Amino acid sequence: MNLKLVSVVFAGLLSCLYANAQIRLGPGQISASLESNSVYYINDETIGEAPEDKFGTNNYLKLDYTLGRFSAGVQVEAYMPALYGYELGEQPDVKKFFLAGKYIQWTDESFEVLVGDIYDQFGNGLIFRSYEDRQLGLNNSLEGIRGIYRLSDYLTVKGLYGRPRLYTDYAGSWVRGADLSLSIADIFGWDALYLNLEGSYINRYEALDKDPNMDFAAYYRLDTPYLDMFSSSLDFTWNSLSLKGEFAWKSKDITPNVSTRAQEGMAVYAEALYNWKTLSFSATYRMLDNMGTSLSLYGSGTGNMLNYLPALTRQYTYMLANLNPHQVNNSNVLHPAAGITMGEHAAQADIFYSLRNKSVRHRYWNFHLNWSCAYTLKTDAGQMHKLWNDINFDVERQWSRSLKTIFLYSRQEVCSLFGFDKKPYASDIFVADITWKFGGKYSLRGELQYLLCENDRSEWSSGHCEGDWVAALLEFSLAPRWSLYVSDMYNIGMSKIHYYDAGVSYAKGRTRVQLGYGRHRAGYVCSGGVCRYSPAYTGANLMLTTAF
Repeated sequence: MNLKLVSVVFAGLLSCLYANAQIRLGPGQISASLESNSVYYINDETIGEAPEDKFGTNNYLKLDYTLGRFSAGVQVEAYMPALYGYELGEQPDVKKFFLAGKYIQWTDESFEVLVGDIYDQFGNGLIFRSYEDRQLGLNNSLEGIRGIYRLSDYLTVKGLYGRPRLYTDYAGSWVRGADLSLSIADIFGWDALYLNLEGSYINRYEALDKDPNMDFAAYYRLDTPYLDMFSSSLDFTWNSLSLKGEFAWKSKDITPNVSTRAQEGMAVYAEALYNWKTLSFSATYRMLDNMGTSLSLYGSGTGNMLNYLPALTRQYTYMLANLNPHQVNNSNVLHPAAGITMGEHAAQADIFYSLRNKSVRHRYWNFHLNWSCAYTLKTDAGQMHKLWNDINFDVERQWSRSLKTIFLYSRQEVCSLFGFDKKPYASDIFVADITWKFGGKYSLRGELQYLLCENDRSEWSSGHCEGDWVAALLEFSLAPRWSLYVSDMYNIGMSKIHYYDAGVSYAKGRTRVQLGYGRHRAGYVCSGGVCRYSPAYTGANLMLTTAF
């Protein structure tokens, strides 16, 4: 089927669905959502040539039908071709238009059965998480069967089996797992506290002889096609105190092209949260030792991921604060030159405090202090090497119903080469954010940002601070439908390049359309702490999202 015919069929299907969206199908109900993201790339002498195919578009159509306890659904995806920088577009067997997901499900009071593509998570995701993230081009759902049985109010058992999706196809591996959740508080009738225990098991099977060029037994010392992973977790809440913890272990596994031998893995996760009136505190610690787990030993890239190991850092929305996000070290590799054992110790802490005016509720102060760090695991000499450090704070002030200001400061230290370069690249980032509302439905928001690179000019390099940066954004909104923005990010240290962007969006009901044009810097695009690399490009971008 040629591209033009596929496009016509796809558009016609959408039109028919939209026209009948408000009509019930018998006693049941149909719901649907559409997301489309398209870019036309422009040659730019400053940052390089556009990709050979100057047009890319990612499209997702999801349909769901419910009738009482029964539900079913499908998801159709179209890449014509995939957007520049998405790993699924680099696959040799990439499909332009295909059925990416389907399921049928029955839910009763005590049990639930799903056949099709499964999205689920055990514990905190240390050993298993199947989910979709369209910003990353990631979909690692399991095609198979899942059953959930609630034996009582306090005991739930879950089992699943299937083959994982790897980009536009399925991996050659099979995954099976079981999860048991036990509520101790419900057993003893404790109303004042919550205490839940969870135990999980995951097994991945994949033949080791599919590629004659990969001798797993001789080179990696991996002599079994089975991978076993176990985890146990605790969740405790009492009044304003919440505690969570999880321990995970896995049998010998490898990360091809990274590991040199099969190794066992281990992870520890601990979290504490406390709230008192307008003060709240949270602290998280995580240790990862060879816990990066692939869907397939023959796959690669961000999408080839069976578990969920995001960076334990603050997720910024400001341009310069998110210039060089931390990439988690999820494998354990001994670097022969530096003598550094990779893997990661990481921690994060947050303090929030709100100061409210009792007589005028729309006037307040919000204070937030955040700190995060990451270090390699100990070496033979007993030392750890810094990977990342960020201490930041922001102050939000609502002066009146019309005026709000935010000031943010962040000091970030990034060590290149996964800690092998022991001298960090340090930067101080300042952000001023002002919002003014007027005329009932108008608002104007502006940002001014500055990044000060503290390293000498001889230490600047592409992919790090590259010297000082400035950035600005101006956004005008006409509620509830129109919004216009213009922004620029300029490197005043090394490259002297402007990364400009401008656009307009329109929203009505559940539909939103945005059109923009700009130059985009190469770097990491992150979602939920998981990142993919995106090359630089200049072009026009059209986005459409709707639900009906």
